[in-house]
Amino acid sequence: MSWRGKRKDNDVRATDDESEAHAPAKKVAKPADSSDESDDIVVCNISKNRRVSVRNWNGKIWIDIREFYVKDGKTMPGKKGISLSVDQWNTLRDHAEDIDKAFSDLS
Repeated sequence: MSWRGKRKDNDVRATDDESEAHAPAKKVAKPADSSDESDDIVVCNISKNRRVSVRNWNGKIWIDIREFYVKDGKTMPGKKGISLSVDQWNTLRDHAEDIDKAFSDLS
């Protein structure tokens, strides 16, 4: 029988007092001065809303190619983009000539 079947008679539900004790912890907002952008180094702006940056996040270095948007006067990273690890960046950089050749072949 599936888990959606009838409840057993010995199924005991938690009382209100018990459920409050097991409530998930509330999320605490970060202070405005502790932004993650402090370790970002903007290398170049590709276009108006796209940029390449190098950043330290969770103790690792990432090359971030991302679109940005403005919200409440603050520039925020968007969902569209890619973060490359150092190994991935080195692989891409090593194949730059191949990419240029493929580009020129298609042009």
